Order: sequence, then C-alpha cells, then structure tokens
Amino acid sequence: MSDATNDEIRPSDDDLAAVARLRDAFTRLRSEMGKVIVGQHAVLEELLIAIFARGHCLLIGVPGLAKTLMIHTLADALNLSYNRIQFTPDLMPSDITGTEVIQEDKATGVRQFKFLRGPIFANIVLADEINRTPPKTQAALLEAMQERQVTVGGERHRLPDPFFVLATQNPIEQEGTYPLPEAQLDRFMLNILVDYPTEDEELDIVRLTTSGFKPSVSKILSGADILGLQDLVRKVPIADHVARYAIRLSRNTRRHKEVPEFIRDYVSWGAGPRASQYLVLAAKARAVLYGRYHVSIEDIKSVAGPVLRHRIITNFNAEAEGLRSDDIIARLVEAIPVDEHEAEQSGKLPKIFRSANAS
Repeated sequence: MSDATNDEIRPSDDDLAAVARLRDAFTRLRSEMGKVIVGQHAVLEELLIAIFARGHCLLIGVPGLAKTLMIHTLADALNLSYNRIQFTPDLMPSDITGTEVIQEDKATGVRQFKFLRGPIFANIVLADEINRTPPKTQAALLEAMQERQVTVGGERHRLPDPFFVLATQNPIEQEGTYPLPEAQLDRFMLNILVDYPTEDEELDIVRLTTSGFKPSVSKILSGADILGLQDLVRKVPIADHVARYAIRLSRNTRRHKEVPEFIRDYVSWGAGPRASQYLVLAAKARAVLYGRYHVSIEDIKSVAGPVLRHRIITNFNAEAEGLRSDDIIARLVEAIPVDEHEAEQSGKLPKIFRSANAS
C-alpha cells in the first residue's frame, strides 16, 4: 500500500456517499436502540462492527443485562429475521439445523423426504448460553458459522445472507457446562463484555421496564443494505504502517524471544493469524461507522480488546497475580510503538491517510 498512488486508493463518490449513509444509519440505530436499551453504547458499537465486518460475536455477561433483548431489538432495527435457540444439555444437532421427515402426497400416495428447516435459518441467530450444550451440538452450530450452510441427508442447504451468530455465555455459573475449546472460540470475531449499568442507567432501566409504555423501534437498514455495506468495509484502504501495527499486536501475544517480558511471564498461548485479519477488518468497520474512508491506529487500538481477549491464554502466574487477558492487552497496546510520524516524514504515507493536523 505504501507504493500506491493517491489515485489508486482515492474513494469514488459512491463510496463516500455510502460511508455517509452508514454514519447516519449508525447515529439513527443508536437512537432507536436507546428507546429499548439503556446504556451499553460500546456493546452496540462492537455488535455493529462485527455485523458490517461479516463476523460472529460471543457476548459474556451475567444474567439480567438485557443481552437477549438487545440482540432482538437490533434485529428489528436492521429489518432482519431473528431466531433464538436456548442451549440445553439435551439439545441435538438436528434441533438446530433441521431434519428430514417423510411426507405422503395424499393425491398420489407417494411418500418422499422433505427437509424441515431448523431455527438456524435466520439472518440473526441468538445462541443463548452456548456452553450449556454438549460439543456435538456446539460443532453443528460452529460448522454453520464457518461454512454458512448445513448438510442434512447428504444435501447442502444454504443459510440466508446476511447470517450472524451471536452467542451468549454466563461467566459466573460453570457447573454442568461444556466450555468451548480454544479452536472453536477462535471462530468468533469478537468477544464482547456486557457489564453492569451505572446507577443512573439502572434507574432509567427500572423506570422503563416497570411502566406500561412499550416503545417501538423503526427499521433503519435492510438485508440488502447490510450486504452492500459489508462490501464497502472490505474496500476501505489501510496504510502499511497501520496494518503492521495490527500484526505486531497479535504477533507479540505469542511467546518468543522478541516479545515483551510480561508476555513470557503471563501468557501460555497467543493469538493466531486470524486475529491479525480480524483486527484489520474490525478497524475498517469502525472507521466507516465513524464516517472515515481510512483506518487509523486508534481504530486498531479500539478493537484490540474484543478481538484478542478470547485468543490469549494466560498461565498460572497471571492467575496468581489476578491478571486477565484484558490486562495483558492493555499493557501490550502501551508497549508497542506507533510509527505514524516516521511514515509521514518519509513521504511513504499517502495523503488520504494523513491526519487533518499533519503538515
């Protein structure tokens, strides 16, 4: 990218118009969601980043934080079909994907198999408490996430497009659960933490939910709009020094002789190459949400937490000192140098990437 000319990366008028439309849609979505969901602005932003980057999300939060309501409301605002699957220990793969049944034609008496679609055939699928079902059923869902299709009776059935799986986990109740293996966790683009509301927000929640008022949410986008915006996100250019910063973030989570000492002290396994890809894609989506047709270092830093937190496995030393993966990420962001100024001074940074204050 550093050798590209400005003409090669200059956005078209249509692209700039699409960026402006998405920025406007983002503002309106926050407004519409605010009619039903109090606070949780960062969670909503990260959900939209994943949707426009064509990724899946894992939401971690204690019960009662409106995770299910938030996802259902978002599906309504985006005018997408929605299904909720409550994961339980007795849930079978066919309960998710669907099954074949024998039906008889009453006119001819001929019997034939017919595929009955399961709840996974929706634009947005909420996998509620995904760690409460056995690995066999988890694998059926994760295969659909990756391939965007299901195979039943030797026949492939395409899932609707766009297609997103938003799974939830309860972090405080682990008895009788089946934790997702790291290889399956890696399939989720973002790991989103849903935290407690502030006191003022909780007061608003109580007022809203204990009255007879039932707010309605307007439809802001359609499935076709989302598909077009997903293509736009992929087209957003990224400067080499920004891409290298994202790569350094993920590479420095892996134990080798050149990483910071605290990584060797507290990390057992780091993030793979998929983390670098998702850092860039999520940063592109965030840039477009904020009305920019280029990616900044700040975009990478903002998405580092949700992209990396489930890809870093801390060791006993970290547990003994009370350090979580988020603490490791925060220290890593501070430790990795940013060389944007050097890139600007060398003349290798195209003008479109330069900040407004750059000379």
